This record gives sequence, C-alpha cells and structure tokens, in this order.
Amino acid sequence: MNTDNTLLNAAIGAVATIGLSFTGISPILGGALAAYLEGGETGDGLRVGALSGLIASLPLAAVVVLGLAVFSFGGDIGVAIGGGLLLLAIVAVAVGYTVALSALGGVIGIYVKNEL
Repeated sequence: MNTDNTLLNAAIGAVATIGLSFTGISPILGGALAAYLEGGETGDGLRVGALSGLIASLPLAAVVVLGLAVFSFGGDIGVAIGGGLLLLAIVAVAVGYTVALSALGGVIGIYVKNEL
C-alpha cells in the first residue's frame, strides 16, 4: 500500500502506535510504518514520523483537559495552579518522547524502504 497522502500515512502510523503501545517501542514502530508507506527521502520520513507521533499524542490531550478540570475544582487556588502546571510538564515530556521516537522510526522506515 503506497499512498501519496502524508496525513493518511501519519494517521495509519498513529493508529499503529496506539495499537502497539504494549510493546514499549510503539512510537518507533508507528513512525516506521508511516514513513514506509510515505516513501521518499530521509527528511520526508522524519516529517511523517513526527506527524504520526503528534497525532498519536492527541488522546493524551483529552486526558490533560480532564485532569486540568479535576485539579481546578480544588479548594486552594495555589494547589490547582501547581497541579495543572505539573500535569502540563508531564504531558510535554510525554508528547516530546512520542514525537521524537516516532521521528526516529520515520528515518528507520525510509531506510528500510530504500535499502530492502
């Protein structure tokens, strides 16, 4: 299946990332799949892999919104702000991890497509 639609390839990679989340290296696998489907140069694989990781991180955004809503109902405003900032920092690290590993997987996917 070789398509020229980058967003579709990234979405397929994101679904693979979420579906393979039990492996621990799912961002790499999802990014590699997206880049393999995309084809092209190393930069193309890097771009579609990172996009795949970003799309796979969207469910995390829903959890953040829910978490911020829960933290904001606390009695003390300082606790609510501190909890919200801590949650945002954790999410930023998790999204960065997913996007970076998906981009690495994208480079690997292009290498596999071109060399094998």
